[in-house]
Amino acid sequence: MAEQKRIRRTPEQIAADLDVRIAEQEEHIKALEVKRTAACQEYDAKIAVIQKRIAGLRGKKKSLLSPKKKKPHKSKAEQIKELVRSAQKSGMKLEEIADKLGMELSA
Repeated sequence: MAEQKRIRRTPEQIAADLDVRIAEQEEHIKALEVKRTAACQEYDAKIAVIQKRIAGLRGKKKSLLSPKKKKPHKSKAEQIKELVRSAQKSGMKLEEIADKLGMELSA
């Protein structure tokens, strides 16, 4: 059996091999960074949707807690006066209004 001696590599060969391994690891880092940015974008989109929901809920809360304007209630007499005024503005005379209502004007 012939003894085979191990071939020794030069420091330049070892350095070149290490450079290859470093390059592989840097590529791995770049791939991970791409995945991270994609995941960040996905989560940013989800966060934006949830923030829109929160804004809508805050708007509902604000409208719920703010006092609402109440319409002034009119009595029947005021409503009738308003109807007569609007009829007069549209060009009807008192006699015509009374005629439509089936009433006679007392003079």
